[in-house]
Amino acid sequence: MNRLKKSIDLLLKNYDAYGMVNHSGEINLPGRESIDFIVRALEELLFPGYLENLCTDKEALYRNTSEKAANLALVLIDEVEKSLAFSARLGALNCGNKGCRAVAGLVVDEFFEELPKIRSILAKDLEAAVLGDPAAMSADEVILSYPGFQAITVQRIAHFFWLRQVPLIPRMMSELVHRRTGIDIHPGAEIGECFFIDHGTGVVIGETSIIGKNVKIYQGVTLGALSVKKEETGRKRHPTIEDDVTIYANATILGGETIIGKGSTIGGSVWITQSVPPGSKVYNK
Repeated sequence: MNRLKKSIDLLLKNYDAYGMVNHSGEINLPGRESIDFIVRALEELLFPGYLENLCTDKEALYRNTSEKAANLALVLIDEVEKSLAFSARLGALNCGNKGCRAVAGLVVDEFFEELPKIRSILAKDLEAAVLGDPAAMSADEVILSYPGFQAITVQRIAHFFWLRQVPLIPRMMSELVHRRTGIDIHPGAEIGECFFIDHGTGVVIGETSIIGKNVKIYQGVTLGALSVKKEETGRKRHPTIEDDVTIYANATILGGETIIGKGSTIGGSVWITQSVPPGSKVYNK
């Protein structure tokens, strides 16, 4: 026991020396379990009856949706408040006395107003998946089982909070679905409607990527940066993919000035660091 006590004393000294302690006695940081709950609850709101057994007649659906949204809003406000308070402690935001909760309430209100629009865009992503994959037997199958669709769903949610400059939560959401699917999409990426990721494992889409409408990509695709130096923060580092582009497995496209022109087809395992014109076909010999 003496050895254990000495170890505990050393651990406590390490806390003092290096920090990395989320103090629960003050407004602490968002919790992983809370964000996990939020993502799950939002998926249930977006796709009622798919993730849980739910009576979905009209009256029951109205009642369940109302209760679920009201409960979720309270949890979201708490977690967004923690995130904003974190930003205020760093000096990046000035909420004023207890103002972070008021701002959090406004952000969450706006988010729920935006949720039907997000769902409308996801309906187009869903249609793209059904039409774009011969193996997809139904929209229901895609919602229930396709990792690419799960990743897109969470990215579109996280992107809302990213645009409102809510720290921590968007990345926590994205990394949650990254662990679940093997697909890594930064919440800052701008992605147009009718987006389809087939298979999906190993896909990486960087923060400043811009993706147009009706784009289809396969497993292992990377939309990355040419440089990972810290001073590149805030600059466009990742490529732009215009409308109607297909990118096949394990292709790597790098650079903030790289543009893949509309209607192009990018073959598997290519390495691209410069723009290609619309209608191009790029492949390895």
